[in-house]
Amino acid sequence: MADKNSDSHLPEDRPMTTFTDIAVPDSRLAREITELVRDTESPLLFHHSSRVYHFAALGGKQRDLRFDPELLYAGAMFHDMGLTHAHSSADERFEVDGANAARQFLRGHGIAEADIDIVWTAIALHTTPGIPQHMHPIIALVTTGVEMDVLGIGYDHFSPEDRDAIVRAHPRGDRFKEAIIQTFYDGIKHKPDTTFGNVKADVIADKEKAFAPTNFCHVIRCSSWPN
Repeated sequence: MADKNSDSHLPEDRPMTTFTDIAVPDSRLAREITELVRDTESPLLFHHSSRVYHFAALGGKQRDLRFDPELLYAGAMFHDMGLTHAHSSADERFEVDGANAARQFLRGHGIAEADIDIVWTAIALHTTPGIPQHMHPIIALVTTGVEMDVLGIGYDHFSPEDRDAIVRAHPRGDRFKEAIIQTFYDGIKHKPDTTFGNVKADVIADKEKAFAPTNFCHVIRCSSWPN
């Protein structure tokens, strides 16, 4: 279980199971996360989230970052839980829904609030480019994993052997690119206003040609202020 008194550990500090140089923590907490996410998310999202963890952890190793692997695993595995029916609210951003689900789970396992806040922030900011990389390693690395698996950012920073091993263990399946866009849309289409100022507005616009996203400058000009 994550150390309640420290948020910084080398990945090799704990026994793990592995199929590459990077492993999933071999702990009760990690096993329960795996079980919950597998039972809640679609296979596409479960395998995507699993790949996010491995790319995130590999990225951390490449950059010689210190991080708690259990907290990183929690952030990676819960990052898309807000797209599921079980954890989707009516009017919160899906990132916040996923972060709240992680917070509830980790509190139930006695994890320190400071560590929970790091995981919460990592999930909440994973679709906000340009900011996470300047923050705590857990926050930075969850975004690293997401950007690699979805957008291919940093693709050449990972060896073909590591990429192949991760995809063999957690397959992308057929037409992953279109399937993940559709999955994003299915998870947020009931609350398009929550995509304001966020990359997910592009998902709604792609699927709904009549969608008119909220414009930031329009909001400023139409505010209650006289000038």
